[in-house]
Amino acid sequence: MAAKSYQEQTLDGATGMQMVVALYDGAIRFLYRAIQSVEEDDIHGRRIAVKKVVDILMYLQARLRPDVGGSAATSLSDFYAAMFTLTLEASHYASKEQFQEVIACVRNVRDAWVIVAKDPVAGRILPRELRTQEERMPVGVVRQVVEQQSGSRWSA
Repeated sequence: MAAKSYQEQTLDGATGMQMVVALYDGAIRFLYRAIQSVEEDDIHGRRIAVKKVVDILMYLQARLRPDVGGSAATSLSDFYAAMFTLTLEASHYASKEQFQEVIACVRNVRDAWVIVAKDPVAGRILPRELRTQEERMPVGVVRQVVEQQSGSRWSA
């Protein structure tokens, strides 16, 4: 079995909110890679980087729940659609400036997620698949499991 990378180990213990922030970080990283590809006149590299950004944006947008998130979910959906369009335009024109504009917008929203991540109640509105197992279980169930485990007679 291959050893996990530091990044994989970090994500293993991440909360749902931290995973969302990690997706934004990935998008930003690939946008910088697209800029580097423009500078190097590497069309293939730029297309790969842009595809990764678009995949992340589509993943985030597909997991929005307007029934739970209301107007915030609708605003995020509009944001993802706009970033999708701007990213494709930046790639089409091989524009470092447009890629930098997308980075600035994505970074602003990413920073907002970092602030929201500090609020434990906010994690409950995340889509189920973006939550950790502990975040998916109701607090009462977690408490019962912990109490059952601490009352166990087994020892190591």
